[in-house]
Amino acid sequence: MELAISIGAVVLAACGPDPDIIAWRAGLGASTERSPEAEAALFPTTIHEPPELTSITTSDGVPGTACATCHSIAGVTPESRATSADEVGGPHAGLRFAHGSNTCGACHASDDPTSLRLADGRALPMREAMTLCAQCHGPQYRDYQHGSHGGMRGHWDRSVGPRERNHCVDCHDPHAPRYPSFRPMPPPRDRVAPVVPRHEGAPRHE
Repeated sequence: MELAISIGAVVLAACGPDPDIIAWRAGLGASTERSPEAEAALFPTTIHEPPELTSITTSDGVPGTACATCHSIAGVTPESRATSADEVGGPHAGLRFAHGSNTCGACHASDDPTSLRLADGRALPMREAMTLCAQCHGPQYRDYQHGSHGGMRGHWDRSVGPRERNHCVDCHDPHAPRYPSFRPMPPPRDRVAPVVPRHEGAPRHE
């Protein structure tokens, strides 16, 4: 199942369009708005829904185990819920948690293991986790809305074909979202660029 991009549309509608983007498009002579007919004719943009939103791989390696599978039959009550990664056990044993000073209850609803919790206390379905992320990671979410953060598949021009955006948890582990350091690799060889002759006696670099 996929989420429509209505989450972002709601936030953008509240904030209004970016004036820099409007000025930039106007400078190119491009229209700043689409007619309702043109908008309706476009292919949809959807957001991928990774299985991590509604299920886990258990500590014994069973993938796709829905949250409710255990939380509805194992007698897990709100009082018994852990407050830190060190306290979790069962299928969550060994969970790596490195997300600032947050505790489990900062994001998970205490009275419903299958729901999240916004900063104002409102419950949020797991599938709408992007709203939870956006309340603390505003700059990243703004960049996501503009297409400069997070990957996508499909078409830039939605008059040609549909587009699918990645979800936050497609790339980030929600319990340890920081990316590790990577060693940069050389760029791809440009087959079009002219070959620069190597100076006589200069060391060879491969």
